[in-house]
Amino acid sequence: MKKIAVVGAGISGLSMANYLEKHKIDYHIYERRKKEDLAGHGFLIPQEGMDYLYQIIDSELLLKHGNFLKKYTKYSHTGKVLAEKNLDHVFAISRHSLISLLTQNITPQKITYEETIIFDDLQNGKLKLSDGTDIHADITVISDGSRSRIRKNLFKDEMMRMVRESEVVNIIQNKEIANSIENDFMKFHHEDGGLTFGILKLSDDTVLWYSQFDNQKYMINECSVENLRKYMIEIFENWHPLIPEIIQKSDYKNVHLWNVYELEKLNPFYQENTVFIGDAAHPLIPFTSQGVTSALKDSLLLTKYLVEEENIQTAFSKYEAKRKPEIEVHINNGRILLNQFLLPLNQQTENILPISYK
Repeated sequence: MKKIAVVGAGISGLSMANYLEKHKIDYHIYERRKKEDLAGHGFLIPQEGMDYLYQIIDSELLLKHGNFLKKYTKYSHTGKVLAEKNLDHVFAISRHSLISLLTQNITPQKITYEETIIFDDLQNGKLKLSDGTDIHADITVISDGSRSRIRKNLFKDEMMRMVRESEVVNIIQNKEIANSIENDFMKFHHEDGGLTFGILKLSDDTVLWYSQFDNQKYMINECSVENLRKYMIEIFENWHPLIPEIIQKSDYKNVHLWNVYELEKLNPFYQENTVFIGDAAHPLIPFTSQGVTSALKDSLLLTKYLVEEENIQTAFSKYEAKRKPEIEVHINNGRILLNQFLLPLNQQTENILPISYK
């Protein structure tokens, strides 16, 4: 089997490496960030995604690092229950835990951190290391995120647009607050729409929380990290008491303000010997809760076709043909969920689950 270079050591890049490792295929990962910068926050993973993870991570070990959520409850901002729906094997896990689990099967010699890959226009788009050295690989798998520099260089006419939603995401370690929360997915909604607060219990002492803002109504994008806590306290002051308590007691050292972008139209998933996976191939807005599952499925199927097919282009073509239609369903579902989020509560569809299913 040919040598493969993987660009990006996030969820998609590491899952690709795990599947390659499983099939004893030679590879090397290049990541521009430091290892400790990959920690991040957390994910919701539906049953399908868990099935893919069980193929590359010991199930008992995986389940020790997260929490199955039993029920989704939709609340008004004051805490009135608006809708409830049982969840079928939806798993919540921190990004730090999932990154650590995916890294454990990869020898340190196969990952280079703090290495930015350069796209060389003068040499027909050849990829190079930051010192100008050529990358010697027969296949390059690009997994460098939703705003992929390499994708932008290959498909120069692509159009990305900012979505009418921004998110603040954080994790709080507080046993008292965690003990007060059931193993549920709780989401509070403002009656005028365009403002929510979600809570996921990750473990006995850890809670992930996130808030979603209509960025045309709320100037969240103009906040510095220093002013973010103050702004959040002001916005959510009169919500259910649990919410201002979480906001006030959280440490904002690692808070993440996420401005969400999407492609107006999907690009091809490959060109010549370069192929894209995860958010680099198809950015999904967060309403879908399908980012991790889609990245895992990309990695699984791409590896499968590379093993089965002698011709790289045939493998890439089969991968794109299999994945693109499903991704377009999730993109459409995400836009439906976004439009619901922007509506006043009394105009929203009842009991709509904030997870995209194909």
